[in-house]
Amino acid sequence: MDSVKAKKHLGQHFLTDPNIARNIVEALRLPDGVQEVLEIGPGMGVLTQTLLQHPGYRTSVVEIDRESVEYLEKHFPALNGRIYSQDFLKMDLGKLYDGQPLSIIGNFPYNISSQIYFQVLAHRQQVRECVGMIQKEVADRLAEGPGTKTYGILSVLLQAFYTIDYLFTVPPHVFSPPPKVQSAVIRLTRNTTEQLACDEKLFFQVVKQGFQTRRKTLRNALKPFGMPAEATTDPIFDKRAEQLSVEDFVGLTNRVQEAKA
Repeated sequence: MDSVKAKKHLGQHFLTDPNIARNIVEALRLPDGVQEVLEIGPGMGVLTQTLLQHPGYRTSVVEIDRESVEYLEKHFPALNGRIYSQDFLKMDLGKLYDGQPLSIIGNFPYNISSQIYFQVLAHRQQVRECVGMIQKEVADRLAEGPGTKTYGILSVLLQAFYTIDYLFTVPPHVFSPPPKVQSAVIRLTRNTTEQLACDEKLFFQVVKQGFQTRRKTLRNALKPFGMPAEATTDPIFDKRAEQLSVEDFVGLTNRVQEAKA
């Protein structure tokens, strides 16, 4: 299948600059014990080609578009059965890789990049590193710290378990067709937190509820948890969600749990 026709058919933004591809792949640091590398959305294989030049990587790819899969099968025989024709968001990584540590890389489809990161979070004990090219606006948001308007739910949840590095900005002209926005590459590296010092399920709920009405103080935003007024006298409840660090949210989660007990 002709790659130009493939691009037109898929309606996607394909990376065309091999130097950018090389820089993205070189951003992988493969923490100790990691050899498995999964590329999401390889398209015509610009990143794939560079990944396969690293003999230490056991590279596999996941691609939902059937025509792209056929192209990859034809042009990248070195993948040898490691092309997964399915939806990454529905993959059971633990089963597929038998619980082995994993690095993820890719030029992520912008419309599902947030969902990809939620999937990474769901497999956080296995995914030790993730290097992704995404829309710059989203990259800024994920790497932001407390006290900014772009700091949000995914910022907190990812930063609880990963160190996030904003690596570099990617201009539109290195894609075909060029997107209308700038792109950026960020790297997530699993931190040393194996278990938060609170109920993790409740932590996720508190973070999401806190940001759902981000202009309200946490005293009002967290009302659905049904805490009595005397349990919300701590000054932290006078703040808004965007003002809290990960550690603050851990403490807040414990207060909510104590109030519900």
